[in-house]
Amino acid sequence: MLRNRVIPVLLLQNGGLVKGEKFKNHKYVGDPINAVRIFNEKEVDELSFIDISASAGLDEPNYSLIEEIASEAFMPVAYGGGIQSVKQAERLFRLGVEKVIINGAFFANPDLINECSQLAGSQSIVVAIDVKKNLLGGYEVCVHNGVKKTGINPVDYAKNAQIYGAGEILLTSIDREGTCRGLDLDLIRQVADAVELPVIAQGGVGNLEDIKQAVKSAGASAVAAGSFFTFYGKHKAVLLTYPAYHELENLFLN
Repeated sequence: MLRNRVIPVLLLQNGGLVKGEKFKNHKYVGDPINAVRIFNEKEVDELSFIDISASAGLDEPNYSLIEEIASEAFMPVAYGGGIQSVKQAERLFRLGVEKVIINGAFFANPDLINECSQLAGSQSIVVAIDVKKNLLGGYEVCVHNGVKKTGINPVDYAKNAQIYGAGEILLTSIDREGTCRGLDLDLIRQVADAVELPVIAQGGVGNLEDIKQAVKSAGASAVAAGSFFTFYGKHKAVLLTYPAYHELENLFLN
């Protein structure tokens, strides 16, 4: 396994895979089970799924689909979307999910993180922090697929996640997400410097150098991406891909 993980994050909507830009304009890009099989062949270390339809409507996770994904995957699977209770998290763990990703529920009920950590250990609990720049250039955490502003800056939010027992932070720049124009290194650096938790940086990966800079320059422990692993070429043809292991290994050695 790579010392610094590079994680494909796949978005689910109504049972299918979708991809958008800046949390908007999502388009269907394929079947999730087929995607798992492709990433199995690519020997990916870890795979994350986030159900944006469950997040938006606060619906129950699609347990039957999640079970099928987890049983098909050769690698650890993380899942987020619609998780509002310990009971739901426990069911997901029983289905084979290794980590749960909690977003809006942490804002509404911070104690949920501690309760889930007691259930499965903090290493299995990821708090997702979605961040948008405001009109003054400052950072603000947003929840529910980036729709609801919290009025909280990401550094304070991350510190609270650590206090309540999170094991990792999935930090996403809404302004960069899906653009392939580079990660927000300043945002990553601020959060990574403020907490002792591993920070998974996401939002804007367009090439391998972006991944390297997030780790080497900004202090991310891991990097996640969607479009970079989903599209190919200037016309954005759908082609699920992943760098060879030696490419990523050499990336972090240099």
